[in-house]
Amino acid sequence: MKNINRRKFLSLSALASAGAMVVPQMAFSAVNESRTQERSKTIPTRVLGKTGLEIPILSMGVMRADNPAVVRAALNAGLTHFDTAHGYQNGKNEEMLGAFFKGKDRSTFTIATKGKANLKSDNFEAEYEELLNTSLRRLQMDYVDVFYTHALDSVESVSNPRMLAMLKKFKAEGKIRHIGLSTHANKPEQIDAAIKTGLYEVILISYNFKLDILPELDAAIQRGADAGIGFVAMKTMVGGVEDATGGKKVDGAACLRWVWQNPNITTAIPGFTSFDLLDNCLAAAHSPELQPSDTQYLAGLQQNEMLYCQNCEKCVNQCTKHLPIPGIMRAYMYNYGYNYPSLSKATLVELSLTGNECSGCDECKVNCPSGFKIADKIAAITPIVNVCDDFLA
Repeated sequence: MKNINRRKFLSLSALASAGAMVVPQMAFSAVNESRTQERSKTIPTRVLGKTGLEIPILSMGVMRADNPAVVRAALNAGLTHFDTAHGYQNGKNEEMLGAFFKGKDRSTFTIATKGKANLKSDNFEAEYEELLNTSLRRLQMDYVDVFYTHALDSVESVSNPRMLAMLKKFKAEGKIRHIGLSTHANKPEQIDAAIKTGLYEVILISYNFKLDILPELDAAIQRGADAGIGFVAMKTMVGGVEDATGGKKVDGAACLRWVWQNPNITTAIPGFTSFDLLDNCLAAAHSPELQPSDTQYLAGLQQNEMLYCQNCEKCVNQCTKHLPIPGIMRAYMYNYGYNYPSLSKATLVELSLTGNECSGCDECKVNCPSGFKIADKIAAITPIVNVCDDFLA
């Protein structure tokens, strides 16, 4: 097996019959780092709600980055906020950031990390504290500027007393400066629930031009902003590609300019992994006004299926097995849009999937409002749970 590389393995395995997995290209652009430095200009800043943190409208989502040179280029270009999570790259993402920022003036940058909570566990409090302590050890820091309780999906989880008590404890101990939550689903309801707690200071949400619930979401964001909550945008590039085939990368600059038209969005955290992608995002940040060409381009994508799942959850009740389809679709996007198969597998494993979810179903009954061919996508991604981690990146 030593002579078989990851791509060859995936193409030869039984997985190929369900849809070939995309292995990320690890080669970075030959663009010299100085090119990014030369383009360094003042990027507009906004204040992150009641935290008082003033940060550039463009930040770095570090999730997929494993090259500290890209982080250095981002910092040199004027980006000061960096977003990671406990689970990214099995902890190596936090370790990379910790090594990079070691010895640097802590007042010149801000770090956000995220941690998923198992509120069903009898040992939740001890487990969640150890999760945060582990993240701090990896980052080699005494505190993080923002800690998000990660990937919440319900009002009940936002308001859970055990969760709120632990977040208060973390802040009182000085391990986190500001309390946040991140979510992909039920966003207006969760924003309102967060407002009621009076505790959350920052909310990280998926936010892009394709969202079907934009009027309701924008209204909720306004209510949150009025209450002093700061908002950070993720999934701004709608899966990273223009259609479901994944053949052409989306124009990230146009997507970002659209996001920044909402003054209540403090910053966006696109996940660039190369100097070219960083340059594209910087071009938008240096000229953030939405252009007619951007509007025309985005309008042309409105009817495309693309890879971004709306997380409306209408599919779950239609499915005879009540599968967690939004989570599966997110895993599909991570692999076929982001070229990140290891995160795709991790997402499916967290959902306790086996790779054989649709067996016994003669015909899929799910009618996705976004036009996704649900059965095909499930068949093309769930087998990855049985692929050895050594063959995924």
